[in-house]
Amino acid sequence: MVIRQTTMKTRMKNMLAFTVLSFAPMAAHADIVLNGVFTDHMILQRDIPVPVYGSAEPGEMVTVAFSGKEKSVVTDKDGKWSVKLDAMKASTTPAVMTVAGKNKLTLSDILIGDIWICSGQSNMEWVLGNCNRPDDLQQANFPSIRLFQMRGVVSSYPRTDVSCIPWTSCTPQAVKDFPAVGFYFGRKVLQETGIPIGLIRSAQGGTAIEPWTPYAGLASTRELAKDKDALDKQMRIYMDSLQSKVAAYSADVQNAMSHGSEMPALLDFPAHPISNNAPQGWNCLYNGYIHPLTRFAIKGVLWYQGESNCSNADTYLHKQRALIGSWRKAWNQGDFPFYFVQLANYGNTSSDAGADDGGWAKLRMAQLNSLIIPNTGMAVAIELADLGNPGDVHAKNKRDVGDRLALWALAKDYGKKDLVYSGPLYKDMKVEGAKIRIAFDSVGSGLIIATKNGYDPVVKEPQGKLKKFAIAGDDKKWVWADAVIDGKTVIVSAPEVPKPVAVRYAFASNPDGCNLYNNEGLPASPFRTDEW
Repeated sequence: MVIRQTTMKTRMKNMLAFTVLSFAPMAAHADIVLNGVFTDHMILQRDIPVPVYGSAEPGEMVTVAFSGKEKSVVTDKDGKWSVKLDAMKASTTPAVMTVAGKNKLTLSDILIGDIWICSGQSNMEWVLGNCNRPDDLQQANFPSIRLFQMRGVVSSYPRTDVSCIPWTSCTPQAVKDFPAVGFYFGRKVLQETGIPIGLIRSAQGGTAIEPWTPYAGLASTRELAKDKDALDKQMRIYMDSLQSKVAAYSADVQNAMSHGSEMPALLDFPAHPISNNAPQGWNCLYNGYIHPLTRFAIKGVLWYQGESNCSNADTYLHKQRALIGSWRKAWNQGDFPFYFVQLANYGNTSSDAGADDGGWAKLRMAQLNSLIIPNTGMAVAIELADLGNPGDVHAKNKRDVGDRLALWALAKDYGKKDLVYSGPLYKDMKVEGAKIRIAFDSVGSGLIIATKNGYDPVVKEPQGKLKKFAIAGDDKKWVWADAVIDGKTVIVSAPEVPKPVAVRYAFASNPDGCNLYNNEGLPASPFRTDEW
């Protein structure tokens, strides 16, 4: 079996080399070229060595000068070069970088700060100009926030080139078409810390988590073995077909040459199983959107995705683990922060207690469970969907989403250790006769009943009643429950269930009216105690 796998990998490598050599244009290295992620107005990552890299003539000496220091290197046989700048402290003073060899490049207006990748599907793509926040847009002049937009491609192999909208300062015009979640996150962190923030958009609407996950992540997660086997089978079929076509084409060319006849038409390659399955198949978006960035030093990742995986929520935790682990391995920067957004409410409300109508509730539970992955955080958005339009999957309130992500970063990465950064998160349960007591993490200074309307602040309702709690016995029949706050816990019961065994909270696609918060105004995550 090992021999077969090795043989297959060798065949794939050889065939890919054939494809690239035969059909890719030859690159010229007469002049020094920087990778496309290095432009004017950029931000370099603080506090860690920073790679700077590009191409030039093979054997050429390249010198990078920045902040009074120089680093030199001789390009390799392929004309590739890379240096590492020493770790630097945050700086809002614009600086200049020069890269010199046979020619000289100059980049200006460079700051030192923190760089965050903004990735996922359409709710991460959702731009500030579509958020109905004209004041936020008009006042979005932040010279210490810099924006960079990947124009990624679907690719069957890991790319190193970067197609992009270059770095630019945050102005109303520039940020109008930039992800709102990223902007609000960056604005809050900058205002709280003064550290320059770089934001890289690398997202695509309508995409599942699979295409953002490289093969390495799939192969390293045993719970995804069936998916790996299926992809391996597709690749074997593809390579066999490709080999047959190349052999037949070569024979046709030889025959035409020997008989002086017309040459055959260019080879028509079979569809590659990775790129052909976009936007749902494995690897293809990682290859074109993320891999080109993995040599670039960053602070962490903001991730807003999940809507496209509600039909397979049972495996989402494993896929999230595969994605996060493989990205961290690719960057080789340790367990950098990875903060994600739990899905907002969506669709029509249901009168059925405890019912998951559409997979959204299970997906949220998988996201909650993903917090077991080291150095992750989750912004709860369960009450942020637009009032009056529950069928719109794109809730316009991205300000609270970005601010809640920023709370995690401020507490975990920026030294504000006393900050309450999350709403209540289910911890455990205890049956007490005909009642169940639910305990939470992240209760802050206390649990409260509250409501939130759009962008308005959370309103406490001391005389209110907790909603959207359901309870069930061994018969697995859910009924709406009475729930009351008792200190840092919630006690749940119902007359119809004298011997309860499980509780669910806000466990529906649109649990409109869920109203458990902590005193700091952050909502409780939906949860279930069962595994039915």
